[in-house]
Amino acid sequence: ARCPPRLRALPRTALRLPLPAPRHSPGTRRGTPGPAGGDPSARSRAMEGAPRLKPLVAVGQVTSTPDKELNFAACAGLVREAALRGACLVFLPEGFDYIGSDTAQTLSLAEALDGDLMGRYAELARYRGAGPLAGGHGGRGQSRGDAGSLRRECGLWLSLGGFHERGRDWATTRRIYNCHALLDPAGNLVAAYRKTHLCDVDLEGRVSMKESSFTNPGTEIVAPVDTPAGKLGLSICYDLRFPEISLALRRAGAEILTYPSAFTFPTGSAHWEV
Repeated sequence: ARCPPRLRALPRTALRLPLPAPRHSPGTRRGTPGPAGGDPSARSRAMEGAPRLKPLVAVGQVTSTPDKELNFAACAGLVREAALRGACLVFLPEGFDYIGSDTAQTLSLAEALDGDLMGRYAELARYRGAGPLAGGHGGRGQSRGDAGSLRRECGLWLSLGGFHERGRDWATTRRIYNCHALLDPAGNLVAAYRKTHLCDVDLEGRVSMKESSFTNPGTEIVAPVDTPAGKLGLSICYDLRFPEISLALRRAGAEILTYPSAFTFPTGSAHWEV
């Protein structure tokens, strides 16, 4: 059964800094207001001591299908919802673009990173208005009054983990890459990590999948990327089982390790409580 798309926002908590001890200008008494407008330096110190909110990040959960338009509409709705809540970074799962019904369909639907679909996600990252995106659909519960919320100084970072990429070697290999793409608020592709450890699983009578039969493994680890939420280290799903990549990213300064994932029902049930 297809589950509705869901958005989970990680809690936003205040960073409380100690207030500096009050200072008093010569000739003034405690509890007595100073000159009109107050002491600018005192106001500045008070602002420095006020609680600051940690950056808000959102995690989108979708059930992808072979219908790329349907999947884009669901993901775009989650991204808009995250923007309205004030998130600076949205994570979408492996296979957010589509999940093919078989290998032939999976290969036929793949695109290059400079293709139409990634271009639409770039537009979504820098989205400012309340109207529909080109080729897209209006977000859930969105109204004209939401425009101000979306038109803020910074757009969204998008972590798009598990894009079916036709690489430069597509013409010769006829194989794709499982690519974790990171877009900045201007819609620029700032990093692209290609999954190194491909998942081959054969559970007799339940599920059989051999990612290596149609996917090229990536050949390098991508340096962590600075974002408002911290330095992101990019990985994908099955990479989690191989700690060397996590250790290398951590040594390179990663503060957040990411593993966008897509599971079959049998493998998901074995790993997660649902």
